Amino acid sequence: MPKKIREPITLLKQAGFVDRGGKGSHRNFMRPSGVGVTLSGGFGNDALPYQEKEVKARIEESQQ
Repeated sequence: MPKKIREPITLLKQAGFVDRGGKGSHRNFMRPSGVGVTLSGGFGNDALPYQEKEVKARIEESQQ
């Protein structure tokens, strides 16, 4: 069963990303180091595989 969008958002917030807002269903997350990621979809929507991969990659990138 795919994860919901709220799960990657929670992971980003735990990793120190800040929600910078967005337009419509898009949310922009940034870290002070400059690493950023944009997610689209409502909290109850299924996260797409590429979104999950991108969130994992950005979290790893920000921890280096």
